[in-house]
Amino acid sequence: MIRVLARRSLDVTYFTRDPARELDGVREGGPGWWLRGGGDPTDPARVAGVLASTARARIVGYDLVVAAPRAVSVLIALDEGRAGGVVAAHRAAVGAAVAYLEDRAVVVRERGGGETRTRAARWSSVVAFTHGVNRHAEPHLHDHVLVGARPEGADVVLDARALVAHASAADALYRATLRSEVARRTGHEVWRSFAGVEHVTGLDEGYRALWPGRHLQRGDKTLWVREDLVDLWRAERRGVVLIGARPAPTRHRGALDEHRFAGAFEGRLEVARRHVVAAWANAAVFGQGGNDVLAAVDALYPELRPGRGVHESTVGVPRARMLDRVLERGARPLEPVALDAWSQRSRSLERSRERSW
Repeated sequence: MIRVLARRSLDVTYFTRDPARELDGVREGGPGWWLRGGGDPTDPARVAGVLASTARARIVGYDLVVAAPRAVSVLIALDEGRAGGVVAAHRAAVGAAVAYLEDRAVVVRERGGGETRTRAARWSSVVAFTHGVNRHAEPHLHDHVLVGARPEGADVVLDARALVAHASAADALYRATLRSEVARRTGHEVWRSFAGVEHVTGLDEGYRALWPGRHLQRGDKTLWVREDLVDLWRAERRGVVLIGARPAPTRHRGALDEHRFAGAFEGRLEVARRHVVAAWANAAVFGQGGNDVLAAVDALYPELRPGRGVHESTVGVPRARMLDRVLERGARPLEPVALDAWSQRSRSLERSRERSW
């Protein structure tokens, strides 16, 4: 899940002083990169300028922590030759997630005439810092994305509730884009299980156990040099206990898992656009580009397009599911095998309806 951490201080030296040398040679440039704006990302004054706020607000901005799934992070330790492609795929996916948040979650509330209106806004500048390791020296590919609390041209801070409300959809878009981009850039096939866990085809699950990413103690901050870290990872790999790889599903390559999509709305009374976006992105088992996900959702649910912020317009669960049209649209491009399977299922559904009459 994308974590939304409020920042109450303009001190950004935690980011600007960390050269993140663990990714030297596999990351383009240094750790800092601008999604909007420019300047020296190692200059604390320039980076702190991103954190715009108002005189009355305590929160000056947000740190959006976007982390790759464990199996994808492990790739930067196991496949040194294609680690650069993994990092590039991650940054592309971060860009897709941030673009979604800015389009749908960056809003301000304005009061006037006895009414409260929600207005779309945008950040004046956005800077991110890409790191590749956690405090326990394990592969952990992640970005800290810094944004301001006051959008460009606004007199008030953004509605933080909207950032939290849309975080799940942004995370689903990030992961779907990441799965697609890793495959495109490296050839590694990343897929999402029905339980919501990302796997890499052929990657032994023993490596997930070797570098679990979760520990009782937080650990100390260490500035690693890549050569030393690579040597450490190689030594740890020699002691791994292999337990076998999870077999990739035979269906859903280039398609949606209709059961996952429909099940995402279970228990809801109403469904907003953000819920459909998350359901679609998570149901794209082998990934799909963020723009393609959003285009498909807007084509099938035109009444949900205007929705932004917390109070989006909604549809009922039957309308949200509409499996026949969702499967017909699918996750482009579709493979013939997937189309045949869907066609057979559609015919089966039609026969069932005929019998019910």
